[in-house]
Amino acid sequence: MTQKKFENIIFETKEDKAFLTINRPPMNILNISAMEEINGALSSLAGNKEVKALVISGSGEKAFSAGVDVVDHTEDKVEKMLQVFHDIFRNLHKLDQVTIAASKGLTLGGGCEIAIFCDLIFAADNLKIGQPEIKLSVFPPVALLMLPRLVGLKKASELLLTGKIIEAQEAEQIGLINKVVPLASFDSELESFIQPFTKLSLVGLKYSKKGINLGLETNFLDGLERLEKIYLEELMTSEDAHEGLKAFTEKRKPLWKNK
Repeated sequence: MTQKKFENIIFETKEDKAFLTINRPPMNILNISAMEEINGALSSLAGNKEVKALVISGSGEKAFSAGVDVVDHTEDKVEKMLQVFHDIFRNLHKLDQVTIAASKGLTLGGGCEIAIFCDLIFAADNLKIGQPEIKLSVFPPVALLMLPRLVGLKKASELLLTGKIIEAQEAEQIGLINKVVPLASFDSELESFIQPFTKLSLVGLKYSKKGINLGLETNFLDGLERLEKIYLEELMTSEDAHEGLKAFTEKRKPLWKNK
């Protein structure tokens, strides 16, 4: 295991997994310094050929993150705050690795935006998730873009225009999160949840994620044409695509090189 030193987060890699923990308990409020550290950790994963899954969590059991520090919304700080905060999503979007939000407790505001932007959300049954910004007469830019894609226009409108905070079971029912488990067994079940991704090729994960994102960003016919090009010119020229097909025909487990 390797661990990098930060003041506001804990970032460590263990074999084919990386773990980023927002370490500002009890509510894991995000200030500009914490966001800059998150960006530093995410940037360090770009081009990493060993790590296949990134797990983002909050320290303790009370909160994944209750959002961005109100102090950083003041007129003299808000422009920098927004730039640094949105860099988190730009960096997440670039990653080849599967990103998993491991959420316990309060997952609100900017914390909710980080969680829903991850590829998957694994939640404890004490989760409370939502975007209460409307109650302060402001709005969450990332959530405005993401929630309609995740839960549909009507439900997203209800959540965003009321600031309603929902619990884990409802979040799972509407498709906002992938799995809910008891808080007591959270860590052991999280390990089982991550495991399938570590057995896959990073190349396959990379291009599958690219295709999923493309499907959200373009119409079907244009997207299909672009994916055909990616499939033939990028995916099928990779060593792992050939290894996967060869291993299947030879009835053996593939030996991935992640290239």
